Order: sequence, then structure tokens, then C-alpha cells
Amino acid sequence: MDISSREQKIIDILLGHDSLQSSDIHEMLVARAEDVSLVTVKRALSDMAARGILRASGLGRSSSYEISVLGRIFSNIDAQAYCAIEPDHRYGQKRYNHDLFKGIPDTIFSLEELKRLEDATAEYTRRTTDLPPAIQKKELERLVIELSWKSSKIEGNTYTLLDTEKLILENKKAPGHTSDEAHMILNHKDAFNFVRENASSFKTLSRAHIEELHAILVKDLNVGAGLRKRVVGITGSLYQPLDNQHQVREGLEALIEAVARMQTPYTKALLALLGISYLQPFEDGNKRTARLLANAILLAYACAPLSYRSVEESEYREATLVFYEINSIVPFKKIFIDQYDFAARNYAVK
Repeated sequence: MDISSREQKIIDILLGHDSLQSSDIHEMLVARAEDVSLVTVKRALSDMAARGILRASGLGRSSSYEISVLGRIFSNIDAQAYCAIEPDHRYGQKRYNHDLFKGIPDTIFSLEELKRLEDATAEYTRRTTDLPPAIQKKELERLVIELSWKSSKIEGNTYTLLDTEKLILENKKAPGHTSDEAHMILNHKDAFNFVRENASSFKTLSRAHIEELHAILVKDLNVGAGLRKRVVGITGSLYQPLDNQHQVREGLEALIEAVARMQTPYTKALLALLGISYLQPFEDGNKRTARLLANAILLAYACAPLSYRSVEESEYREATLVFYEINSIVPFKKIFIDQYDFAARNYAVK
């Protein structure tokens, strides 16, 4: 969905308020040095409501506008600038958005973005056709090492890439590191092997498969199995995930249903990745589970799995936080496309 510069300014205003009347929005636009008439603002608001970006309520002078799920999803947020604001002063949501998964459209990529993804997949298919077994083995090792290293590093693991390689290939633990760091990395290896060997099962998501994947990733890390029964918080964010197991279960089912109706494997994978991270259904290991679940979906549809090797951890965290608090997919969608293109042209894992 294309959102103009002026429409984005209107969205930016509404993100900080429950609802506003057209005159209030006009006044705030003028205060931000926007040269625009009230009539033009009313016309823009009406058009945005017709396209589903905003929701209108009331009639005549009492009519007001609020941002819809669709408007949030496609809001073009500068993640770095937003996250530079102290958490207590941000304008994002503090609570779980129960309408989010139901309101996400069936496709979230533009035609241009889809072409880039499909072109990358075509290159991946070409590169993985008729590979000799020895090369397949080396390619699998390389991906597993780089995925295990970077996914763990995003979570604060201090193993280097070389340390990770020695641990996975030679079972040599790096000195000066905790045993939990080694377990985290080795669990990634086991989890990737699990999703690769059971890829076809992930064409249709189930709670059982997601819980099994999570159990592999948190093995020997003193993390409870199954859906969490206690409150979890997000460091550096005011966003508070759902706080009881019944609601978590309902949220997970809503996410599974939303993934099922997505039109492309890329949209399914991205929604699963962000959705599990947002829902936080487990005590710990949620983002690791999300990354491996996205790979399971991609592999199920013969697409390239992601290693995230070239992503900056800060960029990843900022884009994720924007989804938590604003529900905008725009910053993370760019990461996903870039990482998929990188993976499709640099790995040959089938």
C-alpha cells in the first residue's frame, strides 16, 4: 500500500492519540510547518478512511479519526529515530493489539518487492540443483554455523563466529564462556536440523510443532516448556505482552490462522517471525523460535533459509521494537527482503 508523505504525517499524528477530529489534525499539521488547508485535510482523511488506513466515527462536526490496523502495518517509521526516544516518552502502544493478526492483509509485499524475492528464489533454485553430496554437506554446515552464531548473538551470546564453528564441528567449547552460551548455539544446530528434516510439516502450522521447536531451542537452558504461565516483560520497551495462558493460547491460534491465509511463503514466514516475537508465548527463547519457525516455512516451500549473517543486531532489535509498539512491518520487512536476497545468493542448502 502506497502512503504519501502527507498521509504519513497524518499517521504520525494519530499514532500518538486515540482519535482526533479533522480540525485538530489540521492544526497539528500547520504547527509542523505543513502548508495545507482544512478542506484538503478533510479530503485526505476521507480518502484514507475509504482505503482502510484510518477508521472514521461520528457524523458531521463530531466525526473523528483513528489509525486502523492497516494504517499501523504500513506506517513508514524510522526505527532508529523512534528507538532513540526514551521508552517512557514514546508514542507506541503499551498493550497487545487483539485486532492485529485478524487485520493483517493476505499480502504485505509490493509487486516490486515480490519480484525481488521471486528472482532470488529462482537464483537459489538454480544454485541448489544437482549439487554433489560433498558440496551439499559443506553448504549445510556453513549455514548452520552462521545462523547459530548470528541468531545467538542477537540474544546477547558472546561466542565469535570462529568459536561457533569449532563448537559445532569439533564440539570444542570456547574458554571464558558460560555453558549456557554453548547450549544455545548447539540447540540452534539441532533446531535447524529438525525443521529441515520435517520441512513439509510446516506448510500448515500447528501449536504442537511450534512448541516442539521451542523445546529444542531451550533444551538445558532452565526454561519451562509449553506456553508460559507468567508475565514477561520486554527490555527497553513499554509494550507488555499478554499476561495469562488462556489469552496466550488464543493469540497463538489467531497467529496460526493468519499465517494460513497468507498468499505467499514470504508473507507466511515474515508474519510468523514477527508474530511469535510479538506474542511472546514462551517464558524465554521466543525470538529464536520465531527465526527458526520462519526458516521452517521457507524450507517447506523450497525457498532459501535465512542466516541473518549480514544484519546489524541493533537494526534487528529496533525493527522488532517498532513492530511491538507501533505494529509497523515496514522496518523489518526491509531486513527480511535484504536477508532473503543475501541467503538465496550465498547458500545452497536443500
